[in-house]
Amino acid sequence: MVVVGLTGGIGSGKTTILKCFQSIGVPVYIADAEAKALMNRSKVIRRKLIDLFGSDAYKDGTLNRPYLASQIFNDRSVLSKMNAIVHPKVAAHFKRWLKKQNADYVIKEAAIIFENNLENQYNYIITVVADEALRIQRVIKRDNSSEEKVKSIIKNQLSDAEKIKKSDFVILNNDLEDAKKQVFKIHKEILKKIKV
Repeated sequence: MVVVGLTGGIGSGKTTILKCFQSIGVPVYIADAEAKALMNRSKVIRRKLIDLFGSDAYKDGTLNRPYLASQIFNDRSVLSKMNAIVHPKVAAHFKRWLKKQNADYVIKEAAIIFENNLENQYNYIITVVADEALRIQRVIKRDNSSEEKVKSIIKNQLSDAEKIKKSDFVILNNDLEDAKKQVFKIHKEILKKIKV
C-alpha cells in the first residue's frame, strides 16, 4: 500500500486539504487525532502518562491537555518522553488501520514528519503552505489564540521553505477553490506514479 504523508505548519489548512482528498475517495488517517483518542482510551498510555506527569495528567477521567501543555512548555525533555509513550501506540494503530484499507493509496497526516525525521515512512510527501498572515488569522479564529502565541508557534516550527525542499508535492492553500484544483492534480499525479 502506498502511503502519502501530508504535513504543514500550524494554520496552513491541513484539515481542509484532507477533506478534499477524502471527498475523492482517498482514505485519510490523522495521527494527532488518533494520538489524542489513544491517550484517553488506552489504559497503558494513561498509566504511563500519570507516572510521567503525575495525577493531574487526567481530570474527570479525560486527558488534561492544558496541564500537559504547560508541563511540556516548561520542560521540553518531557515532550520526547511523552512521544516515546504515545508514538509507538499510534504507529501500531496506523498499521492495523492500513490493513483494512482498499484504495490505490492512503494519506497519513502528521504535523512533524520532517522534524522527527520520519520521511522514510512515506512513499510521497505533500506539504500544505499558506501565507503567514492568513495562517495567523486562521489559528486566532480557530483556537481563540493571541497573535503573539501563534507567531511563537510558527517560529518554533520548521520553515515552509525547508519543508518544500523535502516534499514531493506542495499545495498553496490561500484560496479553497484553487487548493481543490491542486488536490485533484496531485491525486492524478500520484495515481500515475503508482500505476507505472
